[in-house]
Amino acid sequence: MESLPPYTNPASLWPSLKNNNAGHVPFFTDNVPWSILKLEGGGCLKSQLLSLLEEIGTNIPKDLNNCTIDNSLGVIHIDDSATIGPAVHITGPCYIGPNVDVRHAAFVRANTWACAGSVIGHCSEIKHSILLPNAKAPHFNYVGDSIIGGGVNLGAGVKLSNLRHDGKEVMVRIQNERIPSGIRKFGAILGEGVQLGCNSVTNPGVILGNNTMSSANSTISGVHPPNSIIR
Repeated sequence: MESLPPYTNPASLWPSLKNNNAGHVPFFTDNVPWSILKLEGGGCLKSQLLSLLEEIGTNIPKDLNNCTIDNSLGVIHIDDSATIGPAVHITGPCYIGPNVDVRHAAFVRANTWACAGSVIGHCSEIKHSILLPNAKAPHFNYVGDSIIGGGVNLGAGVKLSNLRHDGKEVMVRIQNERIPSGIRKFGAILGEGVQLGCNSVTNPGVILGNNTMSSANSTISGVHPPNSIIR
């Protein structure tokens, strides 16, 4: 798609993936970073996740502390090195990789792919999303239909909104141009090192280039280049 700036392609957003050697990570089939969030197709998140889970199978540690597990709709694989806090609820299908930290009262919903070293924090909710290695959603966060890059930190109360009020297709805004995403539910795509201040909200279809930062209580729309500062 010619309208997309080069800093929005997966290789630019998540350069460290090419050197990943810990746990399983999804692959990106083209230069449109949100295509993996579509609900069908060979390269979509759900398809990749189901293929992975078919290969590695179910793994639910026996020492979970007062957690609830719902595998009625899909396989759940939790790496033995992951830490699962008390009162967590996990719904399949999902993959929780090596050294992932899922903290007290988190809600891990279907089609979550939490890569090695990522954090799903206290009272955070993750749904149909990818946390790439060492991504952190540590306190009261909502992450829906989104991709969080390595080294990202969501401040307490950050919400990645994924649905327009009118329920229509999410548009990706680049300056004055509106690009159809082909997706009804599409949250945010965050490049490596993004830092969002407490209680910030991203509107549907946001893409933030590497090392972008936002002040607390920011409302964020559109596409922003690397090293942006959003107030």
